[in-house]
Amino acid sequence: MLDRLDEVPWSSLDHAYGPADDVPGQLRALRSPDADERGRAVSALYGNVFHQGTRFPASAHAVPFLLELVAAPDTPDREVLLGLLTAIAIGYDESHLPGTVPIAEYRRAAAGGAALLPDADFFEHRESLPEDDQDRLFAHVTVAAYDAVKAGVPLFRTLLADPDPGVRCQAAYALAWFPEEAEGSVAALTGPLDPDEIAAATAVVATGLLGGTPVADDRRLVRWGRAIATRDVPELLRWAGSADQGDDRIPFLGGDLAGLAASALPERAEVLDALLARVPHVSGVEALPVVGEALRRTEDDPDGRRRLLEVLAATPAVWLLGGRRFGNFVTLLAGHGVPHDIEALREYLG
Repeated sequence: MLDRLDEVPWSSLDHAYGPADDVPGQLRALRSPDADERGRAVSALYGNVFHQGTRFPASAHAVPFLLELVAAPDTPDREVLLGLLTAIAIGYDESHLPGTVPIAEYRRAAAGGAALLPDADFFEHRESLPEDDQDRLFAHVTVAAYDAVKAGVPLFRTLLADPDPGVRCQAAYALAWFPEEAEGSVAALTGPLDPDEIAAATAVVATGLLGGTPVADDRRLVRWGRAIATRDVPELLRWAGSADQGDDRIPFLGGDLAGLAASALPERAEVLDALLARVPHVSGVEALPVVGEALRRTEDDPDGRRRLLEVLAATPAVWLLGGRRFGNFVTLLAGHGVPHDIEALREYLG
């Protein structure tokens, strides 16, 4: 296990904090019998090879070893490692949902980036490049990480039959993001639905993102997943306007069921009503997709925009995360030209 780990020149590969010399120890710690040690290693890897959604030259090199760990049935916390692999591949999924990764676009952006890779000092080299070359370099690094995880698609398909429902769920989630492998993945995902409701709902959403048609099922979360997959407007409206608090066992959008339903809705007038009904029931991270979608839909609708702002002004909780004003929410409002302080918004509305 991990026999070739020391063959990688980690000291000449950078992650978010510089040379990646610490990555081998973190990867080995993922096999530790000590749960705290494993947890620290996972947190460190999320911080260095996946730092706030950014990937680095070391990221792609860590992936084969993570895949090796996931493939071993006696590795602890395999569902957690599958989540890390997916994050390395795609960043944050809200950047893509309600679609999958636009990989053809990413590959075009990365063209020529490989030739710009330095032998060392990635960050210093990047700063020395013109802006367009910096973009190509980062696009190449991102696609390299994505392709490293893509090599695990056959493994992810086999893990759909794993005894652990958490592993099956995370394997289905991972498959959703590789549209170039859609044919084989849809075939794997559309067999008999998983007896575990969370894994089944995740597989149904993944099937839809890859262009397949999932089978029907009466279980509540599977009905939600099928509405996402098939763009079933009446069902999506029910979910988008509900006070459902979500289910963080669903990996898509952190389990924000109503938020993903809202983002999957087509452009119809009643959709805004459903979104506005949902706003008072969300805060923190859950508020971002709901309010973001409502802002997008009211860009050219002054009456609708005012209705949205009135709801925001009347709902202080929507601005908060953990009882404090949420910076990402404030940034979202500012990006749409909305007063990003509740008192200023109330004054603006008169």
